[in-house]
Amino acid sequence: MGDKPPGFRGSRSWIGCVEASLCLDHFGGPQGRLCHVPRGAGLQGELERLYSHFAGGGGPVMVGGDADARSKALLGVCLGPGTEAYVLVLDPHFWGTPKNPSELQAAGWVGWKEVGTAFDSNSFYNLCLTTCNSQKQQHALD
Repeated sequence: MGDKPPGFRGSRSWIGCVEASLCLDHFGGPQGRLCHVPRGAGLQGELERLYSHFAGGGGPVMVGGDADARSKALLGVCLGPGTEAYVLVLDPHFWGTPKNPSELQAAGWVGWKEVGTAFDSNSFYNLCLTTCNSQKQQHALD
């Protein structure tokens, strides 16, 4: 795609949400809309955007950070009273066929996490909100 040096091809070097978004676009997948959050504590301010994304039919949100190198994908948001909020987090490293959803939860591959503990307050984050190429979805996020 031209965004990396020639030696990158065939390597096992890491890519982040920005590159994943470029790949989605290049290969004709769902659209990936980027949102940069300078500090993990700032994710509290993005919860309404995430809620609207999912409520509008948006797909999984890829999450990458710097100090927090644990890959994660968000599958949902639950907003409670006041500042109480949870995100449904999926660890994208799972492979295989689970026997049932409870197995995934028990093993920690998927689960609801309180926003304040799911993210490192000192790490920046890039979010890649995936959507079908629908104009309605785009306007809901603006």
